Amino acid sequence: MRTTKTVETRHRSIDQLTVVLYDELREIAHRHRLSRGDELTLGTTALVHEAYLKLVDQSRAEWNDRAHFLALAAVAMRHIICDRAKARVAIKRGGDQRPITLDEHLTATAVRPDALLELDDALDWLAEIDARLASVVEYRFFGELTHEEIAHVLGVTVRTVERDWKKARVLLQQVLVA
Repeated sequence: MRTTKTVETRHRSIDQLTVVLYDELREIAHRHRLSRGDELTLGTTALVHEAYLKLVDQSRAEWNDRAHFLALAAVAMRHIICDRAKARVAIKRGGDQRPITLDEHLTATAVRPDALLELDDALDWLAEIDARLASVVEYRFFGELTHEEIAHVLGVTVRTVERDWKKARVLLQQVLVA
């Protein structure tokens, strides 16, 4: 169990790292927002702030450097975006009927909410089969980390990340089309 002093130190550490990487987090969130083309939902600043709150609230999350922190932020943004998608699907069915593709230029918010929830379920399925493949997709698709950053976070080579990305895309497409 963590002591109060440890928790305070951790919060201070998150605060400092967030300040240093704030512009980068905003850029990622802004790209999500632009690709979605939806001005009425969660804004750039709100997405960053909600991700920050999720990171502060996690007592077990650890990071070693910038790439690890951005990977955790990617996971937090995935949860926030998927939660928003769930809420939108509950309120309104249908909408923009773009299929899910895991293209390099496409971000999580560029797909319709119900398709995003299908992807979320497919990622959970993929994590049961191969957690590293699911992490690669999560970091790339939701956090927009580069292959180099993902390799660093996962402790593998860039080539391994590239192979994992291709393999994960094939597996997810099979599940999402079925």
